[in-house]
Amino acid sequence: MGLDIPSNPDIIHINSLCTVKKEGPVSVVYVAGLAMHHWTDGDRMAEAYAMVGLVRYGYADQNDVARAFGYSPRTLRRDQDRFEAQGMAALGRSAGRPHGARAAPTPWIRTARALHREKQSLRDIAYRLGVSKDTVNRWLDNPNTSSRTANAVTETTSHPIAGKAMAGSSVDPDPEHRLLDRALARVGLLEDAEPIFVPGRRIPHAGVLLAVPALVHNGIFSVADEVYGHIGPAFYGLRTTMMALSLMAMLRIKRLEWIKEHAPVDMGRLLGLDRAPEVKTLRRKLSRLAELGKAEAFGRKLAERRVASHGTAMGFLYIDGHVRVYHGKWRLPKTHITRMRMSLPATTDYWVNDKAGDPLFVVTAEVNASLAQMLPLLLKEVRALIGPRRRVTVVFDRGGWSPKLFIKLIASSFDILTYRKGHWKHIPRNQFARCDKMIEGRQVAYNLNDRNIRLLKGRLKLRQITRLSEDGHQTPIVTSRLDLPAVVLAYRMFERWRQENFFKYLRDEFALDALMDYRVEAEESERTVPNPQRSRMEKKLRIARAELKEAQALYGEAVTANVEKTHPTIRGFKIAHGELGRKIQEAQRRIAFLKQRRNQMPARVAVRELDGKPLMRLSRERKHLTDCLKMVAYQSESDLLALIRPHYARADDEGRTLVASALQSAADIKVVGGKLHVTLAPLSSPHRTRAVAALCTALNEMGTCFPGTKLRLHFGITS
Repeated sequence: MGLDIPSNPDIIHINSLCTVKKEGPVSVVYVAGLAMHHWTDGDRMAEAYAMVGLVRYGYADQNDVARAFGYSPRTLRRDQDRFEAQGMAALGRSAGRPHGARAAPTPWIRTARALHREKQSLRDIAYRLGVSKDTVNRWLDNPNTSSRTANAVTETTSHPIAGKAMAGSSVDPDPEHRLLDRALARVGLLEDAEPIFVPGRRIPHAGVLLAVPALVHNGIFSVADEVYGHIGPAFYGLRTTMMALSLMAMLRIKRLEWIKEHAPVDMGRLLGLDRAPEVKTLRRKLSRLAELGKAEAFGRKLAERRVASHGTAMGFLYIDGHVRVYHGKWRLPKTHITRMRMSLPATTDYWVNDKAGDPLFVVTAEVNASLAQMLPLLLKEVRALIGPRRRVTVVFDRGGWSPKLFIKLIASSFDILTYRKGHWKHIPRNQFARCDKMIEGRQVAYNLNDRNIRLLKGRLKLRQITRLSEDGHQTPIVTSRLDLPAVVLAYRMFERWRQENFFKYLRDEFALDALMDYRVEAEESERTVPNPQRSRMEKKLRIARAELKEAQALYGEAVTANVEKTHPTIRGFKIAHGELGRKIQEAQRRIAFLKQRRNQMPARVAVRELDGKPLMRLSRERKHLTDCLKMVAYQSESDLLALIRPHYARADDEGRTLVASALQSAADIKVVGGKLHVTLAPLSSPHRTRAVAALCTALNEMGTCFPGTKLRLHFGITS
């Protein structure tokens, strides 16, 4: 039986099992009435051991013990860690630095010592660090001067070294420990750390540096500098952030959280730094860029750069929407997802791709607007990119079908190429002709019928090209182009699947649908959306029509099976099947009622008129920015593939896989004669190694410098 401890101010109850009793200068811990620990006032070691023991053996909760003993849970956790690491002796140590122990020298002091060991004079050290000679002398004579370092650092603001640091040049003597540069960034004297590469062998994923010339050529760094300028004093500045995010995309690190699976030191060597930025750092950088609200301007400038370098690929532009499904708690507009064959809360992004299937720019639709609604906005952006006079053919699917819109687009110097929507008359098989042609190195052959058609009561004259498949299926294509052969236009229309393949590739390889944050924004109250009540009425109407169709089918079967002797007259038949007839009449009345109710409802209503939770939309800025980065990564991969294609027979089938393998491979890095030499390890087979060697030769001819340095990139591969 446990000891009954009386209730008085000297007794503290930890929980129903444990208590602490004060008996003069002695404190005793009772567990189930049995004395387990005791100590006298001032015996910190025994008191800490009592707390640790109660938690260690499961007698009491950590928070309850800390509260009863008058300490914070953090203090108790610290005692637990000390006991686990060093035993009882560590529990008697007071908080803070042990008496007589020196504080760890700051990065400034460690750098001064390193320079002094290199036989540099006090004057040279002071000039390089941007402080006075007396300060350096004090650091070297008395290393325990860290408390005065901050005052010395402030002297750099009026010293020439400050301008050097703000320009991004490193002042660190040891590139593997960028302590001084980090200190300069901390006090606001560094905008971006200078890349300094440390020689090394078999550095993991160093092959990704093959993508740097393509990234530079596509303008991601120059455009970012033009649009954003800088993101404030930082060790990981704008250029480094863009480089880190771009190389992550090329390495298929699809989410920021995945960077934790890679060693920061190894990833840092690819950037010319001692460590790569970690997840929380990258999140802060993205948030900072998002606050500036310039993602659309960034994407527009990138598109201008792409048009300037690939203008010949803009004769045909493919436009299609990509639906990003949302599974969170907020209320988002629903849209139909074709690949899933259902409607779900989602956001629609509309992409414009060139005739090779490479992306040009992306626009997020307002409340999932249809393609027909988005085409004028998208083509306005296209017109701003390609100039006022150039005529372009836009290729899209049936979602953009609108003859009235076609008249406006043709008047704006755009040609259209799309599938025909609605009812149309099938064409006899004998009116199709076999058409063969070599297009872009591919032999294509279709059975085609080519004729002119008129829509909108003759106001719109178009050309209809119908393809006859082997199974007899006919696919009509409508276009305003009258100058090109039918087989070429059919080929361009069916090449629209390149854009579908692009969406699938980006979903699988670059996590296109991944959310960069979970923030939402309220939709504008005056914006109109499809009326949900009308949609529900449409659903009821579809059900009623299906019921009517079923009843009519049963009635028809009964008529077919009727024996004349049984029911020789219609009147007799109706009487015999009166219940089924009444069901048909009731369904017809219900359909008429529902149609009347539906027609009284507006097709669209303002957002403010919706019932239930407020309608939201996903935050756009960070998502748009990361989509632009993934777009440039895909473009850069396409550029590398184009360089490999002449040297790799299966480039169309395996080219992107080969490029991805080369980017993932290990490589040696060294700096010699103003060049950054990157030597890749051999690939899995000789013919793949030869193709990558040809790629290295082509990249070397570009003479690209690594961003932030004057080091020319030089690539090779060991034989």
